[in-house]
Amino acid sequence: MDKRIRVLFLSAALLLSLAGCGKEPEPEPEPEVTPPPVEEPEPEPEPYVPAGMNPLTGEPMEPEFEDDRPVAVMFNNLKIAQPQLGISQADIIYEVPAEGGITRMLAVYQTLEGVGDLGSIRSTRPYYLELALGHDALLVHAGGSPDAYDDISAWGVDNMDGVNGGSDAKIFWRDADRRKSMGYEHSMLTSASAIGDYLAQGHFPTEHADGYTYTQTFVPDGTPSGGEPAVSVTLHYTSYKTGQFDYDAQSGQYLASQYGAPYVDGATGRQVSATNVLILETSISVIPGDTAGRLRVTLTGSGDGMFFCGGKAVPIRWSKTDRNSPFVYTLTDGTPLALGQGSSYVCIVSPRTSTLTYE
Repeated sequence: MDKRIRVLFLSAALLLSLAGCGKEPEPEPEPEVTPPPVEEPEPEPEPYVPAGMNPLTGEPMEPEFEDDRPVAVMFNNLKIAQPQLGISQADIIYEVPAEGGITRMLAVYQTLEGVGDLGSIRSTRPYYLELALGHDALLVHAGGSPDAYDDISAWGVDNMDGVNGGSDAKIFWRDADRRKSMGYEHSMLTSASAIGDYLAQGHFPTEHADGYTYTQTFVPDGTPSGGEPAVSVTLHYTSYKTGQFDYDAQSGQYLASQYGAPYVDGATGRQVSATNVLILETSISVIPGDTAGRLRVTLTGSGDGMFFCGGKAVPIRWSKTDRNSPFVYTLTDGTPLALGQGSSYVCIVSPRTSTLTYE
């Protein structure tokens, strides 16, 4: 081989060898990474719903309270005696005129569980007795008219009296601050625990007798079909007392006001409210010869009324067979009225002396 050709060949071979040495190594395969298992979030626990039903509201409640006799409490409603204590926790509030143009409330509680002080407590009248008897309720009051005392005895009303009650008067006391700022007659209080302790001593049966029924039905949404708009309801009882109910769509409740301000419970700080507002018309008149101007209020028989729920209003009829029977509510065509699940505020008025407006 020619010497020059051999040198060229060797040079080319050397170049090829050097090129081969400069080749990049094959990349190492990346190790497979197994992702950690995805943890499923813990399911939210279902909210606890009691298995029983409150017969006065249609809402869930502990079954142990379903067959209890309610407690009905007489509340003072004079302006000077505000705020009341414990009123916002009532299942049903009945407001009825008393003598002199004032009103008083009978507040009915299926259970006093979770309720604190109650008051101020005032005296009763025969028509409040009838309201309590219609629920087979245990009545809490502080005194009464002469007719009321006669009827308590004649009608067998199970009652706890802060004025002439003997041993049961121990469940009442005079609040020192109220006595100083409001006056002696507006200072009487009691409490749920004091009432409960007294009842636990066996003074009265605390459960309904076998066969007792309360037939009022409830639905989740009681807004009346075809009802007129009624988001603001004003009831002039008398020149002394006007009640206002303003519908709050967020809560589905009518918020109550009186004496030109929100009607606030001094114990809870909450404005009194109700899912259902019922205005019942009846005959109300001064008892002939009663020098104090006490009233006779007709609660048996039947009459007209208005029902407000869900921001709507419809006319209704009410009936009460006798003093021991509850109110029965129907639409004007006779169809039973289903209330919305929740509390009720029942205003009993005379169409001759009271005025109702709504819009």
